[in-house]
Amino acid sequence: MGCCDVPGLMPLEDAQQKLLAGIQPVTDTLTLPIADAVGYVLAEDIRSPLNVPPFDNSAMDGYAVRRDEVMANQPLPIAGRSMAGSPFDEPWPSNTCVRIMTGAQIPSGCDAVIMQENATVSDAGVTFNETELKANQNIRPIGDDIRQGDLALAKGTRLTARDIPMIATLGMATVMVLRKPIVAFFSTGDELQPLGNELAAGQIYDSNRYGIKALIEQFGCEPLDLGIIPDNPKQLTATFMHAQQAADVVLTSGGVSVGEADYTKDILGQLGEINFWKLAIKPGKPFAFGTLPNAWFCGLPGNPVSAFITCYVLVQPLLAKLAGHTQWQPPITIPAITRSGFKKSPGRTDYQRAIYYIENGQFVVESTGNQSSGAFRSMSLANCFVVLERERGRVEAGETVNIELFNASISA
Repeated sequence: MGCCDVPGLMPLEDAQQKLLAGIQPVTDTLTLPIADAVGYVLAEDIRSPLNVPPFDNSAMDGYAVRRDEVMANQPLPIAGRSMAGSPFDEPWPSNTCVRIMTGAQIPSGCDAVIMQENATVSDAGVTFNETELKANQNIRPIGDDIRQGDLALAKGTRLTARDIPMIATLGMATVMVLRKPIVAFFSTGDELQPLGNELAAGQIYDSNRYGIKALIEQFGCEPLDLGIIPDNPKQLTATFMHAQQAADVVLTSGGVSVGEADYTKDILGQLGEINFWKLAIKPGKPFAFGTLPNAWFCGLPGNPVSAFITCYVLVQPLLAKLAGHTQWQPPITIPAITRSGFKKSPGRTDYQRAIYYIENGQFVVESTGNQSSGAFRSMSLANCFVVLERERGRVEAGETVNIELFNASISA
């Protein structure tokens, strides 16, 4: 045990390794129209069935020429036109040019295109202000973007809006993808009320399910919302049994602490197996991970910020691996100079909500304020986490810290 290890708390790095150790990606596949495939993970490599572009084409509106025929003050008559979708395919007389538009097919024999801004048209033809021409000037050659047989997208890529037009350029109307993992989730606690209900004394609104649902969707999975379950062992057990039959992962918030009404951990121990419980992370110490007969289980803390951060930090890579998203990368970490102090005691890796900006080319960062695990406004204001190492204590203004930029799941 290290000098700053807290007895009974698993280091975050160990928990992250254990979370991923037994996860195998889903194998069920779907064939979807590309218009419906955003957010799904490719089940196979996509190799280009053709060259893109499929023919030499013009990068400019202008004139197709043969370079050795272009001379200063010597007009070239226009022999015809090559338009996008309507190429010039007639015999091309020598000492003439062809009017050509962007994207149009290059006439046979052409070795340069002169942009129209460098041309003057008269009754005698076209005179060019530019006569020193490079070979294939303003010509996009066949396969300039993708060659036939090239790997366009690798298996395990999660498709984004950037990928769909590229697939369409290959003439592919459908793709084979992995089905999205199903994540059943619910909140526990007699104090929780759904939105729209009046709050009685001691009650609060259930905010966790809304954040968890949004994260599950952003992680590329299908959410299954089972609502709010009261602190009743029999009802909780029935909900667990239903959830683990309907989903690949069961995700709960609340009930994994040490209070008298925190039953989730006990029920998990009866129905399945607890792999670990209690982590050296702040916020989010009472995080549980285990297995049910037919599903994985992650138990998030009940406090809103704790639930959100542990879902982002711990559940996100698990779901990425389960979804087969082999291209997933952890959020980017960058050193930054603090413009405010950060309270910290050694013993737990601390994710503090913060705002970074760039000042004279240097990343700087300051706290968003209240770092309580129940204060969600500071999360809403943030654009990064300041990640303070387990052994580190209080940080003063002017020190260097590591910041973790939010990835697309919470910044898009």
